[in-house]
Amino acid sequence: MWMLRRRTSTGLPLADFLTDAPADVRDVALSLATQRTLFDHRAVVLGADLETALTSLRALAAGTPDAAVAEGAAGNGRTAFLFSGQGSQRLGMGRDLYERFPVFAEAFDAVCAELDEHLDRPLREVVWGEDAELLNRTAYAQPGLFAVEVALFRLVESWGVRPEFVAGHSIGEVAAAHVAGVFTLADAAALVAARSSLSPRSSGSSAAGSAGCASRTPSTPR
Repeated sequence: MWMLRRRTSTGLPLADFLTDAPADVRDVALSLATQRTLFDHRAVVLGADLETALTSLRALAAGTPDAAVAEGAAGNGRTAFLFSGQGSQRLGMGRDLYERFPVFAEAFDAVCAELDEHLDRPLREVVWGEDAELLNRTAYAQPGLFAVEVALFRLVESWGVRPEFVAGHSIGEVAAAHVAGVFTLADAAALVAARSSLSPRSSGSSAAGSAGCASRTPSTPR
């Protein structure tokens, strides 16, 4: 998938450039996604290989309809983050991000430190351990998800992405409330631990859930 950004809806020299200097479609996709200016005119080109992607790219440049092309102009939409509930946990979640991004690591460490005050064993050992059955127990699944979701939010926030609204399902509601400034980290951790301890041996989705929504502005306290 190639994400394209242009000053206007016409003019696209990329197809000619790649015809003269072929490149791996994955390298092109990475460069387009991370190294291009955010112009208002946007398009997405789908292609499994260079030739099919170039065919669609030429169609876009010519203004010809193509099933593998979607285009439009940037608007002034509002941003919302949704935090998931129990069921999305997996062993090792967040470990690669922890090793690569210091912001994620710092936030994850802070959340684990608060949660460990209420748990029978260190949360990190369970989340990054080898016992999937143990992690799937609500007593560890929900704290683990809370820690990863908060750390993910702090990472994305450090890149300048700030939502106007946050919402969550089940344990995700607590994560949303925390990042919106409703709960301090210590209070949120105590709530997460108390909530998850109500069903310590649950191995599937939690039996009860809730969803909520809160507005958030960049000035909201952490």
